Amino acid sequence: MEMLKAKIRDIPDFPQPGIVFKDITPLLGDAKAFGVAIEMLKQRYGGQHVDYVVGVEARGLVIGAALANALGTGFIMVRKPGKLPAETLQATYQLEYGSDSLEIHLDAMAPGSQVVIVDDVLATGGTMTAVTELVATLKADVIEVAFLIELSFLDGRSQLQNHSLYSLIQY
Repeated sequence: MEMLKAKIRDIPDFPQPGIVFKDITPLLGDAKAFGVAIEMLKQRYGGQHVDYVVGVEARGLVIGAALANALGTGFIMVRKPGKLPAETLQATYQLEYGSDSLEIHLDAMAPGSQVVIVDDVLATGGTMTAVTELVATLKADVIEVAFLIELSFLDGRSQLQNHSLYSLIQY
C-alpha cells in the first residue's frame, strides 16, 4: 500500500483555494503501481458475478475501464452532461466546492444487472450518491462502491451507508 501512496501527490489550492487535491496521475503513469491497484481490485471482485463495472467521470473512467477489462465484464460510463450521445438520465449533486451533474445512458444496463461502481476518490460522498441513484433508477443492483482513495476526514462514507464500500487507500 505504501508503494501506491508514494505515487499520489497533494496539489494545494486545486481546484480552488482551501482544497488539497489528491493527484493520482503519477500512479496512473507508473505501469507497476497502476497494475498493482487494478490487481487488488480484481482480486476483490474476481470471485463474484459482476455484469458491469460503472466508472465515474473523469479519473474513475480510467480505473473502471481497466478493472472491467481485468474482470472480463462490460464497462459503463457515467459522464458530465452532454458527453453521452444517446438518451440519458441525470442526477445533480453537491461537491465539497460547489455542485455538478452526471448522466448515464438510459439503456446502459438491464434491470437486475450486478454492478461495481468505481471512482478515484471518496470525499464528501455526493458524487457517488448521485451515481448510485442513477444505477438504482435503472433497477440494477450495486455489489459495492469502490475507490482508490478515501478521504476519511470528510466522512463521505456516511452518505453511502446503504451500500457496501471499499477503498484501497485511506487518508
